[in-house]
Amino acid sequence: MYTLSLALFCSCNTSDTPGPDGWPEATKESKPWTRWWWMGSAVDERNLTELLGQYADAGFGGVEITPIYGVKGNEERNIDFLSPEWMRMLSVTAERAAELYMGVDMNQGTGWPFGGPWISREHAASRLIIREYKLSAGQILNEKVVAFERRQPEQAIMPDAVTAYGPGGEVLDLTEYLDGEGNLEWSPDAGEWDLYAAFCGKTGQMVKRAAPGGEGFSMDHFSEEAVQAYLARFEEAFPSDPHIRAFFNDSYEVYHASWTPGLFEEFRQRRGYDLRLHIRELAGQGDMETVTRVKYDYRLTLSELLLEHFTQPWTEWANRRSAVTKNQAHGSPGNLIDLYAAVDIPECEIYGHRYYPIAGLRQDSSDRMDDEPDPMMLKLATSAAHVTGKRLISNETFTWLGEHFRVSLAQCKPEAEEAFLAGINHLFYHGTTYSPVDAPWPGWLFYASVNFAPSNSFWPHLEGLNQYVTRCQSVLQQGKPDNEVLVYWPVHDIWSNPEGLEMQLTVHNIGEWLRYAPVREMEEKGYTFDFISDRLLAQAGVKDGEIITAQGVLPYRALVVPACGSIPPETLEKIIQMARNGAVVILEQFPGDVPGLSDLERRQEKFHALLDGLAFEENEDGLMECRTGNGVVLLSEDFHKALDSRGIEPEEITRFGLKYCRRALADGHYYYLVNHTPDALDTMLPLNTTARSVMILDPQTGDAGLAYAEQTGSRLHVRVQLSSGEALILRTFEGDVPEAGSWEYYRRTGDPVPVKGPWTLEGKEGGPVLPGMVRLERLAPWTGLGDSTWNNFAGTAVYRTTFEMPALTADQYLLDLGTVYESAAVWLNGEKLGLCFSNPFTIETGHLLREGSNELVVEVVNLMANRIRYMDRNGLEWKKFHDINIVNIHYQPFDASHWEVMESGLEGPVSVIPMERDEPGRTVRP
Repeated sequence: MYTLSLALFCSCNTSDTPGPDGWPEATKESKPWTRWWWMGSAVDERNLTELLGQYADAGFGGVEITPIYGVKGNEERNIDFLSPEWMRMLSVTAERAAELYMGVDMNQGTGWPFGGPWISREHAASRLIIREYKLSAGQILNEKVVAFERRQPEQAIMPDAVTAYGPGGEVLDLTEYLDGEGNLEWSPDAGEWDLYAAFCGKTGQMVKRAAPGGEGFSMDHFSEEAVQAYLARFEEAFPSDPHIRAFFNDSYEVYHASWTPGLFEEFRQRRGYDLRLHIRELAGQGDMETVTRVKYDYRLTLSELLLEHFTQPWTEWANRRSAVTKNQAHGSPGNLIDLYAAVDIPECEIYGHRYYPIAGLRQDSSDRMDDEPDPMMLKLATSAAHVTGKRLISNETFTWLGEHFRVSLAQCKPEAEEAFLAGINHLFYHGTTYSPVDAPWPGWLFYASVNFAPSNSFWPHLEGLNQYVTRCQSVLQQGKPDNEVLVYWPVHDIWSNPEGLEMQLTVHNIGEWLRYAPVREMEEKGYTFDFISDRLLAQAGVKDGEIITAQGVLPYRALVVPACGSIPPETLEKIIQMARNGAVVILEQFPGDVPGLSDLERRQEKFHALLDGLAFEENEDGLMECRTGNGVVLLSEDFHKALDSRGIEPEEITRFGLKYCRRALADGHYYYLVNHTPDALDTMLPLNTTARSVMILDPQTGDAGLAYAEQTGSRLHVRVQLSSGEALILRTFEGDVPEAGSWEYYRRTGDPVPVKGPWTLEGKEGGPVLPGMVRLERLAPWTGLGDSTWNNFAGTAVYRTTFEMPALTADQYLLDLGTVYESAAVWLNGEKLGLCFSNPFTIETGHLLREGSNELVVEVVNLMANRIRYMDRNGLEWKKFHDINIVNIHYQPFDASHWEVMESGLEGPVSVIPMERDEPGRTVRP
């Protein structure tokens, strides 16, 4: 064992090396961005200029424009999407953003999904309609074989195919027996026959939440012709360089889109058999195994069409115009990993609120969605980026985090951290509504929370959250993700389902399709991993016993294959070949079969021959092992044991209740650590790395210093102190020891000094009425004063007091604000001490505390809830938006009149806690 040296920090300018203050340089991409809803696109140059300046001042690095429905009574100011005036406003935005060193992305449409008035019915989203008939020997069908759309009942649809199934297993394509009006000129010779007709209908879905000039049919994403017709409108509107960084596609919410013209021929070319002869199976009838196999082939074909006819051509189109694509693939009826991987910036989303047992964090169950988001969903997007070497992975963050006007900055922080832990490094807030600066409060609002806009009462303190996000992302955009294990994602089991047609893999039904129980256990034990698809696995290679997925990507040390009901023989062959080339492969179980009906007999023969070629024996670790070529295949349901047997050890960080992610640099690592437990931690934390020094970076404060650390063999122990709700970043250095001050470790000593008051309280900014000054003998939230003016107030109010301190004998003092509703900026003796926006609400006093009399000023910001409650109770109009207007978190009409008054202000108790420097190595190493 040796102790790492502590010295003074010196600056370097390389991208992987900290700047003068220990942090990588902040860029516009390391700052958070926000989705910017243009209501009715009723924007103007003056407000665009002013608002972008306010966003920049709050710490945003960019905006993503999404035009949506407008404001009632403001119709004359609406601007049609892609009109010359709309394009001029876009140019004004891009120019002003550039002046502010901000970026601009835009939704390549209005609302969602892609579509609009230039999408004809021919190119609109399509659905499969199946009608069933029966005919007996000698009978003629006495009705026309036609279908009708619900929205166009007067217009008959002719079938694409009609197939008859006889009593003896006969299958006949009867399409040629139809005349031009849908009359079937065919009669069976014997027995009773079942007839199935397949029609290409239209979903009728229009663009959801469309803006003026963007209303129209949703596009057929499976049709390359439809996609090119959609993009042609942007060819007309945009110059060669649109001054847009990224074109964005929101989550795939094209409902019931199960077909496209020409699908029968696409299917025949791709799967090698005629789907017309299996309309019965598409209808879910007949032999269930055949139904399952046919539907698998159908879903595989849809996935390929979505990738090859939409995602890839769209990205190529944007790249030719010096822009990139940003895509939310979730919700698609396709292989999400492949769809994420095909764009420049994969984007996922967190929808709803997770429970975190952070000490003191307010979490009201009535303000939450019924379904809790699962961060494992994010791993599909981050895995696609990691495996293919993409630098940025974005995330739509805080969507419906809580009820309107009731979400605090403290609640936002752990949700952002959950995204970072999954590998996200480019947050987009959901979101910010363009609202003219002179619009009456609460301004223009989007129907779904949260609204990160100047009208929000927490806006004066938003910089605290934004600075935290910026510091984290400045680190998480450095180096490369350092995940050691690849996990094969068995999408074929998801698609091998006899129920339904297209299968949309959404954030809301993840428990039905992700099937990740074994990898959840791996994650809890401390392993880091990325998912991989068949397509990406086919492109991978092996070098020196490690798996290489793309140029410049760190190699993976093993491939884990969870239990699969089915796997394509081509994938199984690739996996075995990788083992022969030196890779470590771990099978949870033998896969059961091949999926699909295409060329079934040959594929099954190949599948069984591949498995029969694997000879397993029990090894010295009690594991079933097959040595093949230069590598090994292990058969074990205990992934931990199998990985450990190959020297692939998990980080022990999770044993301490911490969550983490790790990034590799040229000369060390970044470890991002988060404590979401209710308990504080002070320990020597073991890391699976070697280093000559370690720097601690505090993303809450921006502080940095060299940690106390000890190297024992291949394991590095670093002393960390983390309160409940806090995060830290460790930066290890393998080379020269940087010059830096030592990180100061403190422990509490002596009794806290209470700050009792009396206090004064005065409204600073907000409404509906700005409360005057009151004197408080005892500290209390302002909603506890029994004053309706304070109960109705939303905004900023200031608490002031003086207190006496005895002789300052401690090394440091910690100001503890106790309970804060909801955030606080603190001044001590006339100088700003800092901003407390999340738990714990504590801040070091440094040199500002003095012996004797001290003046304390605490500026507290509450939420908008009480003022909205006041407005609804008094019938004041503010819900004035077209389309869905404003709904509550359960999508019912919004009404806050029944709400109880929401606690607001400073409850305390406020105290000053003496701290003494702690010997760095005092904590016992585990």
